[in-house]
Amino acid sequence: MIVTVDRGRYRVQIGAQRDGVPSAGGPQIVAMRARELGRKTIAVGDWVSVVGDVSGDADTLARVVRVADRDTILRRTADDSDPFERVVVANADQLVVVASLADPPPSIGLVDRCLVAALTAGIEPILCLTKADLAAPEEVIANYAELDVQVLVTQRGAALEAIHEVLRGHVSVLVGHSGVGKSTLVNALVPDAGRETRSVSAIGKGRHTSVSVYALALPDDGGWVIDTPGVRSFGLAHVTAEDLLWAFPDLEDGAVQCPPGCDHLDPAAGCTLDAWVAGGESTPQRLGAFRRLLVNRSATA
Repeated sequence: MIVTVDRGRYRVQIGAQRDGVPSAGGPQIVAMRARELGRKTIAVGDWVSVVGDVSGDADTLARVVRVADRDTILRRTADDSDPFERVVVANADQLVVVASLADPPPSIGLVDRCLVAALTAGIEPILCLTKADLAAPEEVIANYAELDVQVLVTQRGAALEAIHEVLRGHVSVLVGHSGVGKSTLVNALVPDAGRETRSVSAIGKGRHTSVSVYALALPDDGGWVIDTPGVRSFGLAHVTAEDLLWAFPDLEDGAVQCPPGCDHLDPAAGCTLDAWVAGGESTPQRLGAFRRLLVNRSATA
């Protein structure tokens, strides 16, 4: 499994187990891309075949000769006008959206966008609220009740048993603004991770600490956490209304009655989802949550 990428070199975990419980089962090696792969993208989380020196000794170099088909792909664009998708990670089955309750305050727009990215990629979304010692989490939790998103709450120095239980046996990617405590959380989960942490700036903006995507094996848990650099925005130019609708099966069948090109926002423009809900096939709260995510996918994070 690719655990990080740095200037054309790939760090590869040998024996990371594609089937069954993921774990670190062998040495980590450094490899380069074989010429026959052409321009094929290789991302953290990709399962690859390598040839050459796989001992992991210093100053050795192997070659990546094959990239396996991906189960999931988490993508983003630089912004909503950028037509070019970027693969954040491959083969993650959980997206942990990390948001702080204070210092900096939670960005509901970014959380919503990350949830859209997860739901449309077939990745289980989880919301992790940090710094609960500075602010109460109930209002933020209530904001996501209709989406059935699992919520974890933590604070500095708190026990992490509940988080370990959720991450055990999974490949989980952590995403969030800078300064929300993402790298602090990773360092607590993986004590020898050594991910750099910094304080929040005086204007309440997080400082960028992690500068690369890096996968780390959870000790004794049989799972991986993938730390990502803090993001200021999460572009979703590649996500359509139909993509998001797929994640709402209780609304999807009702949308087939909408006129072509329906934006699923306004019954006056012909959207039939309100009538579908009125018939008892879903709830107003679910429709409201869907429309909020639909609007926020094209709003500033």
